[in-house]
Amino acid sequence: MNWKSLFAGAAAGFAAGFAVKQILNESGHPSPEKVLSNVKNFVKKDGKIYGAWILMKPEAYEKFNLDYTVYKGGITRHKDGSQEQFEFVADAETGTVLDLIPKS
Repeated sequence: MNWKSLFAGAAAGFAAGFAVKQILNESGHPSPEKVLSNVKNFVKKDGKIYGAWILMKPEAYEKFNLDYTVYKGGITRHKDGSQEQFEFVADAETGTVLDLIPKS
């Protein structure tokens, strides 16, 4: 076996694997961390974020007779001298916030 052929084949395999990985990452669903980051950016427009959490396992959820796979979580923020808490429901496929529920 020729060393040049071996290295060329290995380089081509590596390049193809890397390209497939990049394509899958771009078209895949957002991670729970990315979803939480998006929700925090959305909520912090009106106040400073003090804490946030997200369940890492997606769950089934129904809203307006539509079925979703969602991440659930919560956020605490400080606004106008008081602390506000919210629970959120975000679509696991797109990261879109479906519900933002204030807690008393």
